[in-house]
Amino acid sequence: MRALHLALRLLWMRSRGLFMASYAYMTEYRAELLLWALSMSLSFILMGVWFEASSRADVGITPENVVRYFFSVFLVRQLTVVWVVWDVEEQVRLGKLSSQLLLPIDPVWRHLMGHIAERFARLPFVVVLVALFFALYPAAFFVPSPSSVGLFVLLSLGAFLLRFIIQYTVAMGCFWLERASAIETLHVLLYMFASGAIAPLEAFPVEVREVLMLTPFPYMIWLPARALMGDVDVDVLWRGALVMSAWGGFFLVVNRVLWRRGLRRYSAMGA
Repeated sequence: MRALHLALRLLWMRSRGLFMASYAYMTEYRAELLLWALSMSLSFILMGVWFEASSRADVGITPENVVRYFFSVFLVRQLTVVWVVWDVEEQVRLGKLSSQLLLPIDPVWRHLMGHIAERFARLPFVVVLVALFFALYPAAFFVPSPSSVGLFVLLSLGAFLLRFIIQYTVAMGCFWLERASAIETLHVLLYMFASGAIAPLEAFPVEVREVLMLTPFPYMIWLPARALMGDVDVDVLWRGALVMSAWGGFFLVVNRVLWRRGLRRYSAMGA
């Protein structure tokens, strides 16, 4: 029991140290963080397109819910953005990974804490953008219930971790390819289409929607967004938990296998 306590304490101290260092680093680039936050404003543009479409015809979602949905999508994307493939690619290509391997901690924890710290550094800008949004569209203002907010945060955390492990697995291609980010570009196209970022899944044909629900993508944006709106069934939640767990476990196993084989290749190249 004492050994477990010491192990957890050591993990907490290391995680806290990595988080504080990453947060200090992120706050040095506040202007860049603002640009990153603004880059997610595509959701507001699509909101106007789908609002007009839903006002003219039945697209499976009401105009009022269109506004709330894409506002929720904006928040989900702020919480789940991942860029680890570009960091890993640079480290492998330039040989910077060698110094990371000398440390008594897996490099993945440094990447993970960097992403989490960025969320806290980005938060003030997100609050300002949300306030500006409701100032321009006061009719869209709504107050979600505490249970909806809690479920939204929980699902967004799961979506972030799932997207992180998927992209980190794609990043393992850096050991064999010069540009693994090219694979990520193709993945992003599929992610934007199938996750509900471009269009609510309610607007898709039933057959297409059923196929998409077997993939991890709808649970990365569509499900957390619907949860914040307070419009999600218990069956969909359980299905989402099972699908996310299955895909997360699969990519975690693949990631560890590629990591070990990639390190052997990396060392064999003289790094």
